[in-house]
Amino acid sequence: MSSSCKFNAGKPGDESTSAQTADVTETVIPKARKTVYTVFFKRFLDIVISGIAIILLSPLMLVVTILELHYHGKPVLYAQKRPGLHGELFNILKFRSMTNETDENGALLPGNKRITKFGRIIRKYSIDELPELFCIFSGKMSIIGPRPLRPEYLQYYSKRHMMRHEMRPGMACYRLDSRETMTWRDQFENDIWYIENCSFLIDLKMLFAVAKEAIHPSKNRVEDVRAPFNGDNLDM
Repeated sequence: MSSSCKFNAGKPGDESTSAQTADVTETVIPKARKTVYTVFFKRFLDIVISGIAIILLSPLMLVVTILELHYHGKPVLYAQKRPGLHGELFNILKFRSMTNETDENGALLPGNKRITKFGRIIRKYSIDELPELFCIFSGKMSIIGPRPLRPEYLQYYSKRHMMRHEMRPGMACYRLDSRETMTWRDQFENDIWYIENCSFLIDLKMLFAVAKEAIHPSKNRVEDVRAPFNGDNLDM
């Protein structure tokens, strides 16, 4: 899934420029933009849009729930702890895309051996993420905002990168420059650019990007082959 915000990280392939930029930006602590929109209106829109989406998509979610019981059994949803606003942990909800198959020692099999054909379909079209609408409606998430990542990454963030939690996490934060791939540094700087520049117009552009992405299925959403962030692989 391609995220999007504009930021200056040097010319592609220019390692010296990127390194110099990284050294400078690491010492700069960003400040989340505070406006009438970001403080009040953004949350109001989240409630209205997520509420309407829940109502309109409830027939689809009911069908998916029935198919979940058939292909994956109970529970239909799974919850994962993710850092939200100010880094506080919350449960992000998704439809399951895998079985609970284990090996002879009782350990879960690798994800690529547990994902089902139905799971691949709902991942491909981002249907597995529909339960996140309830997280948005309840105030744990926003429609647009930095994607909530694994809590174990928190220990590796710089003070600058921790600032990505100064706004509610979102379902997506799309890149407006349409770059196909991103390093971890790209993603974090992208998120920081967003919290510094958030506006109604930016959110509107990203909302349309979310809709476009959902219509055009992506294999990247099916096979998550990105290496976990470990603090030493910012440029990977």
